[in-house]
Amino acid sequence: MPRMLDVSDEVRSEIGDDEADRLLGGDRAPDSYECTSCRTPGDTYVEPTSTVLFVGDETAVLAFAHARCIPSQVVPVSEEQLAGAVRSISQSQTGAPDLAVPAAAPASPAPAPAGGAVTQPTAPGQAAILGITCGLVLHGKVGHASLVVEPTGPVGRPGSTSGEDEFLDLLQDAGFQPVNDLDETPEQLPGWSVLVAMGKLHAILQPAAAGGSTGWWQAHQPLQVTDAWRMAASQLSEVTMYAVPAGMVGRQPREDLLRQALERAVALGQVVAASLPLAGT
Repeated sequence: MPRMLDVSDEVRSEIGDDEADRLLGGDRAPDSYECTSCRTPGDTYVEPTSTVLFVGDETAVLAFAHARCIPSQVVPVSEEQLAGAVRSISQSQTGAPDLAVPAAAPASPAPAPAGGAVTQPTAPGQAAILGITCGLVLHGKVGHASLVVEPTGPVGRPGSTSGEDEFLDLLQDAGFQPVNDLDETPEQLPGWSVLVAMGKLHAILQPAAAGGSTGWWQAHQPLQVTDAWRMAASQLSEVTMYAVPAGMVGRQPREDLLRQALERAVALGQVVAASLPLAGT
């Protein structure tokens, strides 16, 4: 019985024709695997399966996913982020061809506060640290996996010394739109995406000037998300990203409190948003 495996042209160009042909022929592909997106079991013989190549600065790791969750693609990540996924991939996908294994130890997950909302800042050392809160936000009656991005202080344009907060203006320049109603789903923003791998949030990616994508925000350690958040993201194949100025929403420990804070910010005209594809293409 042939395997239902997809190796995209970009993955083939990275791993080479010989390795791609061995995968498609079954020599280098596992019978069963844990989907790198939704973390539920998959079988290469009975359901369409994508090859997903995570590429760091010096390391590449091949993983497998349900085709309904993620198309076959190359996903750029940092070496630190890649290290956190290696052990899980090798444990859950026996026989999966790790193309290389970095020496760094896997990152430990961040603890999740009660109530479903999860928050993590970026690594220190920036003038304004971006805080990320994960939670489900209802659009009508449908729960959407959402991220709320809020800096710890004013964010100005490069070279600006005025101290004026231009965070929302910068994002609107990139295509994010003002939010007037939380029940409405914002339009998708081309070129942006959210990287979720091995059940954890790794990065928000933006278009790179030379093509492809690059990290707009990257977790200093992958952020564990709830099963409900991950399922909602997988079912809709997208994540809603909201952005607010510093001090507007805060780190809310529960999703009901997160929504209330977002509604107050919307009433003040202080929220921009976009729908970002899951994992990107």
